Amino acid sequence: MVRLVPFMGGSVLGAWLQLQQVALWPAGAYAWGAAWAAVAACIALVAGRRWRPGWQAAVWCAVAVVGMYAVTGWRAAHFQAQALSPALEGRDVLVEGWVAGMPRRADEGWQFELAPQRAWVGDEPVALPPRIRLSAIDRPQPGAQASPAGAVRALDASGLRPGQRWRLVVRLKRPHGWSNPHGFDTELWMWEQGLQANGYVRQGPGVPAPQWLEDTWRYPVQRARQTIRDRVWQQVPDPRTAGVLAAMVTGDQGAIARPLWETFRLTGVTHLVVVSGMHITLFAWLAVAVVGGLWRGLSRFWPGLLLAVPLPVAAAVGGLALGWGYAVFSGWGVPAQRAIWMLTAVVGLQLSGRRWPWPVMWLAAMCLVAWLDPWALLRAGFWLSFVAVAVLFATGGPLPQAGEGVRGAFKRMARTQGLMTLALAPLTLLWFGEFSLAGLLANLVAIPWVTLLVTPVALAGAVVTPLWTVGAWAVEVLLRGLEALAAMPWAAVSRPAVPAWLGWLAVLGGVLSVSRLPLAWRVWGLLLVWPALAYTPPRPATGTFEWIAADVGQGTAVIVRTRHHTLVYDTGPPLGPHADAAQRVLLPLLRRHGEAPDAVVVSHADSDHAGGMGTLARAYPHAVWWTSFDTQPRWGVVSRRCEAPVSWTWDGVPFRFLHPWPQDEGAALSANARSCVLQVGEGESALLLTGDITVAEETRLALAQPDLRAAVALAAHHGSATSTGPVWLDTVQPRWVVIQAGYRNPYRHPSTTVLRRLEARGIRWVSSPSCGAAMGHSARPDEVVCHRDVTRRYWHHPGRG
Repeated sequence: MVRLVPFMGGSVLGAWLQLQQVALWPAGAYAWGAAWAAVAACIALVAGRRWRPGWQAAVWCAVAVVGMYAVTGWRAAHFQAQALSPALEGRDVLVEGWVAGMPRRADEGWQFELAPQRAWVGDEPVALPPRIRLSAIDRPQPGAQASPAGAVRALDASGLRPGQRWRLVVRLKRPHGWSNPHGFDTELWMWEQGLQANGYVRQGPGVPAPQWLEDTWRYPVQRARQTIRDRVWQQVPDPRTAGVLAAMVTGDQGAIARPLWETFRLTGVTHLVVVSGMHITLFAWLAVAVVGGLWRGLSRFWPGLLLAVPLPVAAAVGGLALGWGYAVFSGWGVPAQRAIWMLTAVVGLQLSGRRWPWPVMWLAAMCLVAWLDPWALLRAGFWLSFVAVAVLFATGGPLPQAGEGVRGAFKRMARTQGLMTLALAPLTLLWFGEFSLAGLLANLVAIPWVTLLVTPVALAGAVVTPLWTVGAWAVEVLLRGLEALAAMPWAAVSRPAVPAWLGWLAVLGGVLSVSRLPLAWRVWGLLLVWPALAYTPPRPATGTFEWIAADVGQGTAVIVRTRHHTLVYDTGPPLGPHADAAQRVLLPLLRRHGEAPDAVVVSHADSDHAGGMGTLARAYPHAVWWTSFDTQPRWGVVSRRCEAPVSWTWDGVPFRFLHPWPQDEGAALSANARSCVLQVGEGESALLLTGDITVAEETRLALAQPDLRAAVALAAHHGSATSTGPVWLDTVQPRWVVIQAGYRNPYRHPSTTVLRRLEARGIRWVSSPSCGAAMGHSARPDEVVCHRDVTRRYWHHPGRG
């Protein structure tokens, strides 16, 4: 133990330290580090027995830290060396490769992974990453060029099968996602999935049609999963229940409707649908209880059974085997891998006969997962799984007890679930800023319902198809109950983001509060949770304001905060028929700051500015809306006109509309020319939010108000050449210009003409692709902070492009 525990703890620490690297070193540097660690380990093995225990622990911890740091860095450098060349972005690439996973439904078609075999640009061979993700529109596209036998006029991605080899023309780009505070890290997710490029299948006139080349036996598990998923869709007519059944059996979540995800979120049962690490953990642990009960029952007929294979061994091995089978068939996703390796380590240690205390076994499992997948340490699922296992260890878990009846087993399971939910509440709040009160009841019923009824029936349906009808009924009963709970006003509570140290203190408190410890320790655990629950994020001082220009791609969305008030300017673009930037970015930002907007300004009706109006209107019905257009027919929102010279003051900060003018009402102007222009603050620290006004409107404003100044100005129309004109820049004289535009957008915003104007005047600028969310404070008008710079790690896109 004096060597093993420090080594295991040092391994986890080494992985975490390497994950903080902003940029990778050369692979050779990591190789030298690994060699040093190996030599030091050999010396410690030979001579370390004569050292004092403290020295031994320190040396083994250092060896593990350096070794894990070096190995993780070397793996990352090797993977990064296979990345897509920037020279191939946006070009037509002819690629031959195998379909490496089952296609998944997307908003406007299908997505699938391809393992390239070879590729060309023109006649020149090029290298592609080992795995890429592609999108394909599933509706026919007439006019595709005729091609040899085996080709199709337009790719029907729903007919793709894993293992098929295809020849396709694709356009690719490096992984690039939005970068916002408290936002989802798309680039880390793609790194974890082994994906280094995404793109789409090119179809249309002048493009060689997709060509099926051959069928192979590659990816047999993926093909079996797709067969089962398609059979579920055919057998179950209701798309709601069919989507949930397919997700539970095969891990494919593409057919689950957006409203159902909201229901799962509010009731805290998402982990039961997505086959997460926590789902695998609970499934395997409950499988231990079921196998143990069956083994005890069988021993009544064969008394020698318990002597041949003791009950704990049979229960552990059987539960682990079922967990492995489920993890593999559900897609062998990264969360499932983490969970199953963790459980394998725990069971292996138990079966080895080593009487280690449970914290040591828990640390050993964490060490194993860290060596296999160090990037898991950055995911909520990793910590939720391990905290859940810690609670099961600390409370006794759902293992069968001698002489226990059905009622006793149910009471023990209910107690375990209640304790686990309470223990995980601080961690859930830390990662997601939300805790489902309804989840206390929902999980108590849903976990045994799903684990003991829905999932076994759904899996058995792969052999006996009619059982899926029973499974569909069970899912429908579950959904109705969850929807009733989600409709309750108290279903979920949100809390603002807390500092990391305060959050992890609360997590420790949550585990202590449910552990089998003296009452005083549990009371201290509850006290450790309280500071995180009572935390209130700091706000600007009176007379000052702060702002954040969110990264929403090709769209506009800005949040302005004063001492006691919040304003949202524009709501970002829609993201297909079922999502928008307000849902993905603005709501999480507002909730994690613990606030609701007092006012929402939508500059004009274009979708890249008004795409999230419906989402915000439903979430914050009491906000005051200001627009330049009629909102009642489409959105049902009662709004006020944002005409100049309307103004108000919040906490000593003036807000003033500069445009449009009252005389513009009824004029034949474009939507862009009617944009609301809002000035926040005044003088050299002001912020100007300009919508999509053109040079004509800018010039009129500049001539009408020659003393207009601002520290920061939003580039109108995303940096288009039709805006941000020289007269405007010379009048306003901003220190900074913020450009909200999409990565490799088809309009080529920002325009090089606009950038030359800025640089000629010495005006600094940032754009969303390279900066992510841009943030500033009126008390520091010379400073604009980029979220990408603050949070950059080596797996992130370099930004320019």
